[in-house]
Amino acid sequence: MSICIKDQIQNMNLVIGCTVGCPYCYARNNTRRYHIIDDFEKPQFFQGKLRMMEKKKPQNFLLTGMSDLSGWHEEWREEVFNKIAENPQHQFLFLTKRPDLLSFETDLDNAWFGVTVTRKSELWRIDALRSNVKAKKYHVTFEPLFDDPGKVDLTGIDWIVVGTMTGAKSRTVKTDPGWAYSLTEQAHELNIPVFWKEDLVPIMGEEMIQEMPDAFNKVLEEQRIWNNQKSK
Repeated sequence: MSICIKDQIQNMNLVIGCTVGCPYCYARNNTRRYHIIDDFEKPQFFQGKLRMMEKKKPQNFLLTGMSDLSGWHEEWREEVFNKIAENPQHQFLFLTKRPDLLSFETDLDNAWFGVTVTRKSELWRIDALRSNVKAKKYHVTFEPLFDDPGKVDLTGIDWIVVGTMTGAKSRTVKTDPGWAYSLTEQAHELNIPVFWKEDLVPIMGEEMIQEMPDAFNKVLEEQRIWNNQKSK
């Protein structure tokens, strides 16, 4: 039985909007459908949501579910980083497709910086991430995959996620099982945990590989203890 990654990592959309312009962007479509902001190409910072980080109950948070870190203003990023430092009970993930536009250094222990790779020609993003973002934790999401990434340099990467196209285009764009197995084998050779997203079940079958980093598992265990204590 597979688990849904959204049950393990919750979205906290501090910034909504993105300038990257991916043709398959679900966040842009949802923003327009529900009129969340006027112009998705002009990211907006919702500062008031920072209060969500003050929750004592530990959680794993994705902070770029409806944005790309490269589109965040530097002052937004600094304010968020300061808040992260004040709340070590949580783990925080960031994603970008444009690590070439980033340049910063952080010593945050609970912040994970990642890139999305959708095809072999985008493997440069991993190198750019390691070069331009000096951080303690890195991750890579291979989703959706349009071709075989082939041999990948995963040196220094702490977690990878593999997925496939979702939505209307999922009928024509699918992750090949061989690509998923190859990425998994390469990661495991370096003792990197691998998470296959639940959307891969129809492609990979029920024997799913869904490994989380120790830091995320620790948060999930503390959540269970917290919930059990609340229910008594």
